[in-house]
Amino acid sequence: MALIVQKYGGTSVGSVERIQAVAQRVYKTVKAGNSIVVVVSAMGKTTDGLVKLATEISPNPNRREMDMLLSTGEQVTIALLSMALQELGQPAISMTGAQVGIVTEAEHSRARILHIETTRLTRHINAGKVVVVAGFQGISSVGEMEITTLGRGGSDTSAVAIAAALKANFCEIYTDVPGILTTDPRLVAEAQLMDAISCDEMLELASLGAKVLHPRAVEIARNYGVPLVVRSSWTDQPGTWVTSAKPQERSLINLEIARPVDHVEFDTNQAKVALLRVPDKPGVAARLFGEISRQKVDVDLIIQSIHEGNSNDIAFTVTTPILKRAEAVATAIAPALRSQSNPKFDEAEVMIEHNIAKVSIAGAGMIGRPGVAAKMFATLAEAGVNIQMISTSEVKVSCVVNAAQCDRAVSALRSVFEIETGKGGTRGQGGQGGQERIIEEISPLSPPSPPSPPVRGVALDLNQARLAIRQLPDRPGMAAKLFGLLAQHNISVDMIIQSQRCRVIDGVPRRDIAFTVSRIDGESAKEMLTQVAAELGWGEVVLDSAIAKVSIVGAGMVGQPGVAAKMFEALAQQQINIQMIATSEIKISCVVAQEQGVKALQAIHAAFELAGSEKFVVPA
Repeated sequence: MALIVQKYGGTSVGSVERIQAVAQRVYKTVKAGNSIVVVVSAMGKTTDGLVKLATEISPNPNRREMDMLLSTGEQVTIALLSMALQELGQPAISMTGAQVGIVTEAEHSRARILHIETTRLTRHINAGKVVVVAGFQGISSVGEMEITTLGRGGSDTSAVAIAAALKANFCEIYTDVPGILTTDPRLVAEAQLMDAISCDEMLELASLGAKVLHPRAVEIARNYGVPLVVRSSWTDQPGTWVTSAKPQERSLINLEIARPVDHVEFDTNQAKVALLRVPDKPGVAARLFGEISRQKVDVDLIIQSIHEGNSNDIAFTVTTPILKRAEAVATAIAPALRSQSNPKFDEAEVMIEHNIAKVSIAGAGMIGRPGVAAKMFATLAEAGVNIQMISTSEVKVSCVVNAAQCDRAVSALRSVFEIETGKGGTRGQGGQGGQERIIEEISPLSPPSPPSPPVRGVALDLNQARLAIRQLPDRPGMAAKLFGLLAQHNISVDMIIQSQRCRVIDGVPRRDIAFTVSRIDGESAKEMLTQVAAELGWGEVVLDSAIAKVSIVGAGMVGQPGVAAKMFEALAQQQINIQMIATSEIKISCVVAQEQGVKALQAIHAAFELAGSEKFVVPA
């Protein structure tokens, strides 16, 4: 009837009883007339135990030997599950990543899949066997025979990659929750189950810390059009379908490292409104965007830079037809934002810029591939294009530039990312950047999805750190230099904010720039950037690890002026100060103090009425 790839995580195979339950589920699926490939993780906390053993031997174990060690965890599971299936009378065979033919980069502990040799897999499937595959692992090349591991979430990645290579009908991810929820049920017990979610929305949520699916797995599903469903290992509920637009034809060679950019988009119908020197206190963004919402002004990008003294800057872009209305709202509210605690504090100033354009590259896995954004910035620098604003997400990186430089920027980006003229180039239609509509193609076996609410999910990332570089020269090439250095050290950057205030020091215009990275990369990134700061004419490099990032995601927020205001108001009501704001078409992220992160997520989830009537308890 169908070729199905099923993946079971560590909790699903955490004991002999659970492995036998998985075998029963697989056996039932085969008896319904399907062919099955099963991908499994190591049992329970096996991987954690192996890591502990290694650190008892060496405080800094060799990465090659760690791959040798960690790959044994999945080998235990595949053998036991194959035995369990055979006890049920179902022919089955266990195979390691190397035996399957999962060929990866020669990069220990974080290898990406290059291609999968499916000949052996197909032979066993055609013979009526269930093939049980060790997830999370591969082999660097047939000649070297080096065992590699794929890093965190590697079993998800293995399963979806195998489904893509086999052109499976769909891929099922079995986990300890009943599907994809509106937020982490460990933080909000009333989190609601979604019937369906788009790949783009899921990519954003996964990259923001939603642990139910790894971003790399979603990226492969999006790029190759693999129908994906997340289900509970403990029930027969239908779960959540992850849907994608019909993908462009692409080769299965270099599966995870193939061309990351599908489109170059641009919108010349844009203008920027900036409020400088607004007070750095709770409620300011809520007040500003609440009034903007009441005036029905549809905002595209929003950025709030890091504070300077007791104030910071907020900037947003709108389409040119509504600029006058946006300017009137900003001008009217600016006097009300004067600092009450310091009467001498300068009044908020409104700055308007007309001749701008937004240029974007679109694809999948932008944040997870450090070199993509850096390559965009370097390309613009080489073309002599200065970047005024930056917006980053898993599916798009956008830069606001001078409108007169738009054609030059688009041409350069199409060339460097090998996008043919007339293909993959989209002129924005205004409002939220005029991005292309998501066309969902749902598997015939999945239920039709209802119209999407503006916000699908709320995510909290407590594993981020913020770096700020003061007084960066404001000229083409600075962003390219900075993020190129980070990419060379394999450090992924998430939010990027350039301050709107510009200071001329020694005849050189300068701005601050701030960005977030994974907390484990914070200290090393600061040390590396501090070493080159003086040489490159940069100011002080500042690190703050006590932050949290809370985000809302939803394709339905396009053209909905009140969404950002509702998020900011929810935080203001809890007296939570917003330290940074960054947005893309389907995501709004705020940086807040780390100790307020959970309260921020709960307040936002409640504000958008995402709670369901059922409480979910995550099995131990």
